Amino acid sequence: MAPSGPGVRLLPNAITVLAMCAGLSAVHFANVGMWGAAIASIAAAAIFDGLDGRIARMLDATSKMGAELDSLADAISFGVAPALAIYLWKFEGNRAGWVIALIFAVCMVVRLARFNTLLEKEQPPFAKEFFVGVPAPAGGLLLLLPLIIEEQVRTDGWWNSPIAVGVWTVVVALLLVSRIPTLSVKTVKVPPRFVAPLLVLIGLLAAAVITFPLVALIVAMVLYLAHLPYSVRRYMWLSKHPEAWTVTGVERRAIRRAHGVAARRLGLRQPLHGRVAGAAMRAVRRPRRDSGVADGAVPSANGRRRSWRQLGLRRQPKR
Repeated sequence: MAPSGPGVRLLPNAITVLAMCAGLSAVHFANVGMWGAAIASIAAAAIFDGLDGRIARMLDATSKMGAELDSLADAISFGVAPALAIYLWKFEGNRAGWVIALIFAVCMVVRLARFNTLLEKEQPPFAKEFFVGVPAPAGGLLLLLPLIIEEQVRTDGWWNSPIAVGVWTVVVALLLVSRIPTLSVKTVKVPPRFVAPLLVLIGLLAAAVITFPLVALIVAMVLYLAHLPYSVRRYMWLSKHPEAWTVTGVERRAIRRAHGVAARRLGLRQPLHGRVAGAAMRAVRRPRRDSGVADGAVPSANGRRRSWRQLGLRRQPKR
């Protein structure tokens, strides 16, 4: 690719600055009680954050300055702004609430610092498909979930009580600095035959966001939380199958099916409680009751009696 000019190289950094401005605007809106505008500003910052990196890679305009600027913008837009919004909404004047807000902001900064250090470490090929912990944009929006619910339903409930909001803030902060693998959409490749349906789906999602923005955010956050078990399972499977690291999704599914068929053919199933293999049952003879040995004892090679439990066997259940 031909080197990009100075004007083109400026575009990704300009989008990053827009994301930072959106985050700072969220603080202003929260300070004057415009909660809907604060939520929209942080959501806009998340969209800008998803665009700047992709545009930089497409235009071959990546730079060290852009990476540092992106981290600083994320710390403001998804660390400081959501924490202040939650504090002003539910904990204003409360010392414990201020401490909770600080915990979230500090965890966000630590998460971003760890992300930058992981970029310099050598990792397996499949690791680029995952984030370590919840990424910054998702964490900032997850923190605002109680506020989004209140703005949608316009009634008080357990979801917006100070205790529930405080616990939720700490939980999201821990997810930020956790080692839980979460899926990254940056490496998703769409097959050509799915391009048209995907465009239709994007159009429907855009219509839903424009018509019911808060409901769309709530559904998106719930689905994101629901994907965490799948992400962990996928990461563990890939870590045990190096042959699937550098292949396409279709080939991975074929490998998964092949392993499933091979396991069934080899009889690699979960152990059935209370049953013993037929060969083991035929190899072991039960002693007679009048032999002076307790029922269930099995003779060993040296003449001593060994119980069923010592042999690691179980009795066949009576039918």
